[in-house]
Amino acid sequence: MIRLKIFIVALICAGAFESKAQSESSFVLSKTIQADIVDFTVDNLGNIYLLSKDNQLKKLDANGDSAAVYNAVTKYGNVYFIDATNPLKILLYYRDFATIIAVDRFLNIINTIDLRSLGIFQVKAIGVSYDNNVWIFDELDAKLKRIGVDGSLIDQTTDFRQLFDTIPDPSTIIDQNGLVYVYDTAHGVYVFDHYGALKNHVQLKNWLDFTVIDKNLMGRNENFFLKYQLNSLNIEQQLMGNAYRDALKIKIMPASIYVLKKNLLEIYSLP
Repeated sequence: MIRLKIFIVALICAGAFESKAQSESSFVLSKTIQADIVDFTVDNLGNIYLLSKDNQLKKLDANGDSAAVYNAVTKYGNVYFIDATNPLKILLYYRDFATIIAVDRFLNIINTIDLRSLGIFQVKAIGVSYDNNVWIFDELDAKLKRIGVDGSLIDQTTDFRQLFDTIPDPSTIIDQNGLVYVYDTAHGVYVFDHYGALKNHVQLKNWLDFTVIDKNLMGRNENFFLKYQLNSLNIEQQLMGNAYRDALKIKIMPASIYVLKKNLLEIYSLP
């Protein structure tokens, strides 16, 4: 059982608490973007990818200027997930058709992966792998699989039903610093190496907007931002300011916090 230790730190954003002085670590509102936005993500260069209700994907550069638009929106239904881990190869996942579209930095199609051609029909979580291929969790086979950009099966883990009493139902897969993090809101995070060997299982349950920065596992609940450093014994909690309370989605980056509200994206940055 992870021992819970609460760290109430200085302001998380401008106006979060009434105070005459603000910590240097405070995040302040630096930009707002009003648009038809139902989902978004951000790459490590600060580019923002906005998805409209009509499935149009629009890329904005770090200054908020329009950089590219992806309009091939009707063939595969609704975009279920966007992965911009690699800003040169963005993945669009269409769950209803078990299809992954890879686009370049100009949002031109590079290739299409039809998971059904591999006999894979039920997938909720995908993510870019360390070698720029794709991790997916095959729910029917209960295996974590690495798929090539040509649609080939490169590698796969042992059947999870042989490893766990309860089969994970992951919503997020993140490959970072030699480890693969598979996050299930009901059972926590499963940590694998690139060969599919289980390295750790941490019961960080019911986290929203789970992400990994270095070896810090981060997310939130209704009232706190949460951080857990791998192999430590502490979960850090940072009281959430009112500006974040009604967010539809929050994306935590090393120097910025992106907050999606109805038709509005707010960007909070370090001074």
